[in-house]
Amino acid sequence: MPTRSLPTGTRLGRVTLTVSDLDAVIPFYRDVVGLTVRERRDGRAVLGVAGGDDVPEDTSSADDLLALNEDADAGPRPSDAAGLFHTAFLFPSRAALGDALARTRDAGARLTGASDHRVSEALYLRDPEGNGVELYRDRPRSEWPEEDGEVQMDTLPLDVDALLADRAGDADEAGEAASAGITIGHVHLEVTDLEAAESFYVDALGFDVRQRMGTDALFVAAGGYHHHVGLNTWNRRRAAVAGTGLAEVEVLLPDDAALAAVRERLTAAAVDVSSDGDGLVALDADGIRVRLSTR
Repeated sequence: MPTRSLPTGTRLGRVTLTVSDLDAVIPFYRDVVGLTVRERRDGRAVLGVAGGDDVPEDTSSADDLLALNEDADAGPRPSDAAGLFHTAFLFPSRAALGDALARTRDAGARLTGASDHRVSEALYLRDPEGNGVELYRDRPRSEWPEEDGEVQMDTLPLDVDALLADRAGDADEAGEAASAGITIGHVHLEVTDLEAAESFYVDALGFDVRQRMGTDALFVAAGGYHHHVGLNTWNRRRAAVAGTGLAEVEVLLPDDAALAAVRERLTAAAVDVSSDGDGLVALDADGIRVRLSTR
């Protein structure tokens, strides 16, 4: 029998979005989030850390964080459809997050929220097509409050003026300096049924429950992180994923043995699994595509 939990070292890789207009969306992720355009061709753009359009072919794809696939015929995500709540970009320090806040203000982008979650400090925005975005930095793990094996996150006010005062001031422009150290920290999904989502992400995939918030939100992770995937039913979604928005979430595993164990768990749970290049693909209960690989 495979081990039940995903191993330490598991993390999130590239998030893929379907967008209707690349030219409208790219500047947000480049100039506000601070990512670098690593590739653009044939209606697709890949953004991440370091490099640029002339990135050598042998450059590690682990530096790719966000793929944007243009589909001008894709309609907007229906109001009742499951999908993305937000993609969360993790910054390496409070100073780097302060730089991101400065870029946000300089670009005229509007914050939709700013919160102290006790384990992290976070800024919230929406991209030009309405996709939720979180920019955050983690506090040291030694400061994360825990009780009975679960992390105790909360939503408290964040002093954005103090954050801005603590900015590094050396990554105001998009490019290598701005993108250095950014990763995909987590994704937060809107699902139609929390029990069905838990069956997939915890029982089959192997994430551990890190916090429950009542009966309508669940946070799961590997390796003791506060959360790699958030799941909620706050907006009462009732239909499968559709339209523009989230196309795929990638989960990166530390080795081939871990990938094989995930395949075995998914198969045992009667989840359809298909091979995809060097990885596997499975769909959750709402049709959200999850790619698993060791890249």
